[in-house]
Amino acid sequence: MYGTRDVFATWQRGWGRARGVEPGVEVPGGLRVHCRLDSREIEFFAFDDRAESLAGLAAAALREEGVTWLTVATTEPQAAVGALKAAGLTMLQQSEQLMSVDLREHPLSPVPAGYRTETTVDDGVVFVQVFADDGSDAARGYAGVVGGYASADKILTWPGHRRRGLGSVVMGSLANAAIELGAQTGLLIGGVQGQQLYRTLGWCTEATVLIAAPPGTVYPE
Repeated sequence: MYGTRDVFATWQRGWGRARGVEPGVEVPGGLRVHCRLDSREIEFFAFDDRAESLAGLAAAALREEGVTWLTVATTEPQAAVGALKAAGLTMLQQSEQLMSVDLREHPLSPVPAGYRTETTVDDGVVFVQVFADDGSDAARGYAGVVGGYASADKILTWPGHRRRGLGSVVMGSLANAAIELGAQTGLLIGGVQGQQLYRTLGWCTEATVLIAAPPGTVYPE
């Protein structure tokens, strides 16, 4: 892979496609995106983790009126956390990881008995659903494909269907469909609970992902 900055920027483009988020506007050190998501209105993505650059992005985030996040991918998380706090932001997340994989080597897991999958593709967005035999939702995931890259997003297994390998089924199905769209490399941001699964499927960590915000911002459960 190339540098963290480029990996993060590439992930953001695919993530934006998967979420239906409008393209961002370049600002010094990163990107400002009008997300209009339930959890935040504005999100800044830092493509430069130096202290002076993060201070400028933090100042911009503090000027926003709606709920605003500043998301940073860094290989020096302690220094970045210090810079973000010094700039007046509070930390919402410090343990997520930017991860990548060669999709051509991604394992494909068999669908367990009692379940079926559906894969749809629309304008570069892959949507995989897993249903139980009674038609209820069991698992799902998205991937936004841009060029040779696919950003996996919103991977979820419903509580009553966990520990049955459905997450692996979703990830393999996303990888297979993304390859058909021309992608070769998968990218994602994984939370603590998902990181173990992704590692077993061959995903590797590129950077730590930090989320900071103005004081008083609440991170969604």
